[in-house]
Amino acid sequence: MGSFSLWHWLIVLLIVVLVFGTKKLKNMGTDLGSAVKGFKDGMKDGSAEAPAPPAPGQVANNQTADDRKTTIDVQAKQPD
Repeated sequence: MGSFSLWHWLIVLLIVVLVFGTKKLKNMGTDLGSAVKGFKDGMKDGSAEAPAPPAPGQVANNQTADDRKTTIDVQAKQPD
């Protein structure tokens, strides 16, 4: 009762083809494939181009030594 037979899936496929048409389904499949390929390429490029974090005590590339000198470290006081 919970599973569909092969005939059910063929009827659903026929209705989808009649509603959307084969050309639109082909375009949707091509768009989906290019989106997945672009996502995979982006994941490869993103992991290869990720900059390494600076070592402790070293200044980051986008931060100058003057910027580090003006940073003020504070501690929050606990209420009594």
